[in-house]
Amino acid sequence: MTISAVSVDVVVNDKLLLAKASLEIVPGQILALVGPNGAGKSTLLRVIAGDLKPSAGNVFYDSRNLEQLTVRERAFPRSVMSQTQAMIFDFTAREVLEMGWLHAGHNYFNKYFGAAVDALAKACEIEHLMQQKFNTLSGGEQKFVHFARCVLQLWTPDDSEDNRYLLLDEPVAGLDMGRELHMFNVIKELAKKMGILIVLHDLNLAARFADNVILIREGKIVKSGRPNVVFTEDIISDVYKVPVTITRDPLTIRYY
Repeated sequence: MTISAVSVDVVVNDKLLLAKASLEIVPGQILALVGPNGAGKSTLLRVIAGDLKPSAGNVFYDSRNLEQLTVRERAFPRSVMSQTQAMIFDFTAREVLEMGWLHAGHNYFNKYFGAAVDALAKACEIEHLMQQKFNTLSGGEQKFVHFARCVLQLWTPDDSEDNRYLLLDEPVAGLDMGRELHMFNVIKELAKKMGILIVLHDLNLAARFADNVILIREGKIVKSGRPNVVFTEDIISDVYKVPVTITRDPLTIRYY
């Protein structure tokens, strides 16, 4: 199974936010969406998630048009982490994490429930936060709890399903460098078993961890391909209007 967008347009209030955007997310790979603020990265992710209907074009989950799928049918193949996830009620961090389990259609009486939650909390290094009130956590800690919740939504007993997709909108924004690296190491491990679409502003993170990159400017895809193909001095300088220096092995972008 793959998730694909084909010639997607998005027009809101007579403003063109996306124009003829196409992509394919495949299991076993990390696809990064990069580009300046307001380029259309989050808009494209929302279209692929089914949270925003395109003005033209289509999104397919394998051979099925996304518009034909019910909310429940969308919930297992893909999980979405948006930029903001406010919590009004006074849940504990564990209760927030557990919401991913229920959203996937499981119930509390499933024999795997406790072990799955505990294993994910351990992998994300948030075990010590589980009994704390979510709204008392720092922004970075909250982000990790929501990340774990989204991963839990895609849980399977034997972890053999490869038709699962994690859609992440700036998941590392606001994290310190240690937590940022840890989250990406978890994402890299997850990518062995599912497809990952991730919106990023840090080009060096995209260069290091992404298998493929799509560069967007003003709603249009400028370039797509392997990081070493997309990240050239001419392309990046033109898109971001900032002179950059790019070195290879490892691929590194410097703009100051």
